[in-house]
Amino acid sequence: MNLLMVTGLGSATDLAQGKKGAFYNTLEEFHKYWERIDIIIPRVSNPQVAELFGNVFLHTSPWPLILHPLFFIRKGISLHKKYHFNLMTVQDFPPFYNGIGAFLLWCGIRVPYILEIHHIPGYPKSANLKEWLYRIYARLFLGLDAWPARAIRVVNKHQTKEFLIRVGVSASKIIYIPSLYIDQSIFHPTNDPKEYDLIFVGRLAENKGIDLFIATSKKLGIKTLIIGDGPERERIQKEIFGQSNITFHGWAKDSHEVADLLNKSRLLIMPSFNEGGPRVVVEAMACGVPVLATPVGIVPDIKDACTVIDWKVDDIVNKIRHLLSDEQTYESKVKLGLEVVKQFKKELAVKNYAEKLQSLI
Repeated sequence: MNLLMVTGLGSATDLAQGKKGAFYNTLEEFHKYWERIDIIIPRVSNPQVAELFGNVFLHTSPWPLILHPLFFIRKGISLHKKYHFNLMTVQDFPPFYNGIGAFLLWCGIRVPYILEIHHIPGYPKSANLKEWLYRIYARLFLGLDAWPARAIRVVNKHQTKEFLIRVGVSASKIIYIPSLYIDQSIFHPTNDPKEYDLIFVGRLAENKGIDLFIATSKKLGIKTLIIGDGPERERIQKEIFGQSNITFHGWAKDSHEVADLLNKSRLLIMPSFNEGGPRVVVEAMACGVPVLATPVGIVPDIKDACTVIDWKVDDIVNKIRHLLSDEQTYESKVKLGLEVVKQFKKELAVKNYAEKLQSLI
């Protein structure tokens, strides 16, 4: 069976530029379930990769983002004539150009497609005016966007599904297929000495709550590590310049490096405003590192194993102080986290994803 995937810019950029991030790690296992996978990617600067694993092919648009739907319709029709896709998966998000393009492509080739709604920008909380407007747009448009799709995939059990139902998407169309998984041969506790009290791992973007994290670290004055890259990198480096307690690491080259740095940290802080996952919450738990996280994405599904925080520096500071000073509570969170991650084994999660997609053909 052949699969066409249409992605967003965030995960696609890393993949096309040769970075072994979350999307690469998924494809490493996922490609085994398909004869061929073609991935249509928006324009990125300096693409370096066009083929992976022998049967995964990347098609990077040369056109500006506003013209991306036209590119992937044209490219999709051309590829379908050669390889005859059985299914399309389309990652969609405001302003929903992927969903619109998928509908138009479907009109031409009549290959069923799955919309993947990983999260709703601005929901449950907006990081800025743009996200607030996107949330309003999602309320108005998602019911229409979902109508021609064979199914709508969500990656957390409650948060995104509840939003979709409220805006008119039929509950019978919504399928929960988690995107979270971990390779427990990489993410597991080690005996490494703890070098950092707090760690942040994620894309350096406004909705990830990086400013909350930095403000918290400044207030506590304890050893902090920031891992990640993104549009806010330069501003963040200026913001923490001269802060001797904050170390900026930048992009981690692979999962092994992320696991190593997590194991050298005492607490992961995840202060995002909206998420589908995020994966790093589960990765930290697998390394025996307690997590403090805002109630986004998968966090409400596993809240007993997390310490849930508000989007307020004082709340985060108080909960960090409590965990770092209360050994019994700290160890309890470690044990709960290690128990929770058993459901997120990589091979089982990716197999479930592939088989549920194939069942929709």
